[in-house]
Amino acid sequence: MTSPGQLLVRATHDGGVLRDIAVDLQRPSVTRLFIGQLPDVVIKTVPYLFTLCAHAQRVAAQAAVNVALGETPRTPDHAELWIEVLHENLWRLLLDWPVAVGLPPAKEAFIAWRSGRNGDEVVASTASLVEAVLAPLAESCLTQLAGAEGDAVHHPQAAPVLAPEAWLDYWQGMQARMPAQPLPESVSAIYRARLREVDTALKALAEGLPFPIASAGGAGWGVGQTLTARGVLTHAVHVEDGKVVRYRVQAPTDSLFADARALAALLANRRFVTLDQARQGLDQAILAVDPCLTYVVELHDA
Repeated sequence: MTSPGQLLVRATHDGGVLRDIAVDLQRPSVTRLFIGQLPDVVIKTVPYLFTLCAHAQRVAAQAAVNVALGETPRTPDHAELWIEVLHENLWRLLLDWPVAVGLPPAKEAFIAWRSGRNGDEVVASTASLVEAVLAPLAESCLTQLAGAEGDAVHHPQAAPVLAPEAWLDYWQGMQARMPAQPLPESVSAIYRARLREVDTALKALAEGLPFPIASAGGAGWGVGQTLTARGVLTHAVHVEDGKVVRYRVQAPTDSLFADARALAALLANRRFVTLDQARQGLDQAILAVDPCLTYVVELHDA
């Protein structure tokens, strides 16, 4: 396992608002290890290097390599992918979000669910957890968020969309800019979107539906995409003479914390009387955008 990197967020509390928001995301160049490797070696290595959302990482790599080499895609374990999404969303909704709004987390309930999530009763246990624990807790969290955000108008957060063709154009140099990631609407909208993701994943798991995976490419060029609890995950590969010559992983964190626009959008209409309130609001915005690594905040009072 390698370090996922580090994230520093800076801001200034000035006149009741947060100004000069800046982010500094440092990621290790893990994919340099893939250069010169056989594509199959890369696929096998990816889950060990990217342990968070490891199943999604593997299927994105598999999809990219398969389309680049013109191979028939292997059938993934769709159930384990849906369970992985449930795990990441329930972790945030039951443990992190309650604390972020000043409520106690549902730690015991989450641990009990987690210990049995790979068993035959996962659909029933998840449904029970959602109804008995998540639903009332979510109502309380949303009440706290509504009070913090005031009268701001909230639009539903757009669902992430797989678009490997657009990414392939960028990967091959036919498009100068990477496909844009939609900016978040509001903290409450993102919270509600995570609740919908839990419902969607649970229904899909119960009905045996395929997990969203898409790819584009050929002639040695490949892009594979899939979903994670944080958004769209992209793997891109270029193979020549049977060896990997270029490889890139673009996780949701890489896109949303490339600059401060996502955090600035969430905090634009928020006002904070005290520095402590500003810190809580900033932490909520960071949690909403949801980096896949730990972060440090430097918050100053003007």
